[in-house]
Amino acid sequence: KLPCCLHPCSCSLHPQVPRQELGLSWQLYGHLFYYLNILFVSTVFRVEAFRDAACAMEQEKEILLEMIHNIQNSQDMRHISEGEREELNLTANRLMGRTLTVEVSVETIRNAQQQESLLHATKMIDEIVNKLLDDLEDAKIRLMSLYGACTSDVPAGPIDQKFQSVVIGCAIEDQKKIKRRLETLLRNLENSEKSITLLEHQKSSVRQSCNSKQD
Repeated sequence: KLPCCLHPCSCSLHPQVPRQELGLSWQLYGHLFYYLNILFVSTVFRVEAFRDAACAMEQEKEILLEMIHNIQNSQDMRHISEGEREELNLTANRLMGRTLTVEVSVETIRNAQQQESLLHATKMIDEIVNKLLDDLEDAKIRLMSLYGACTSDVPAGPIDQKFQSVVIGCAIEDQKKIKRRLETLLRNLENSEKSITLLEHQKSSVRQSCNSKQD
C-alpha cells in the first residue's frame, strides 16, 4: 500500500511544498515577527511618554490650585478694600472652578503589598495633618522627618525609619506622589508661619505706635 502522500489521487488534494519554498516561508515569517516586534517596542516608548505627560498635567493642576489658594489667603488680600477683595475672590473662585473641570487620572498598577504600603504611608501623613492646629512646630518637625525618608539627598534633620521602610514598599509612582504631597504640606506650613510672623510684626508695630502716642 502506497503512503498517502504518494498516492496518485492525493496529489491534487495535498500538494507537496518544495523544501526551498518552505524555507523561504519561514524566513518571511521571521522577518514579519521582527517587524511587528519593532512596532511594539516603539509603541512602548510612546505609551510611557503619554503616561509621563498625564502625570505632568496632574502635577500642574496641583500647582495651579495651590497657587490660587495661596494668593487668595495671602496677607496682601487683607490690605485692600472690601470691594476689591470681593472682586478678587470672585476671580479666584472662577479660576479654581475652571481648573477643577480638568480631570486627569493616571492609574498606578499595584500588587497587594504595594497597596497596603500606600494605605499605611497615607495614614501616617494624615495623622500628622490632623494635628496641625494642635502644635504647628511639632507637626513641621515630624513632616520634615517623613520627607527626609523620601529623598536621596542628605536630610537636614532626623528621618523616620519606620516611614522609610513603608515608602520603600510602595510602587515607584506612589513614592513620587508621597514625596510631592509632603513638599506641598511643608510649603504651606512655611507660608503659614510667614503669615503668622507678619501678623505678629504688624501687631507689635501698632502697639509701639500707640505707646509712642501716649508718651
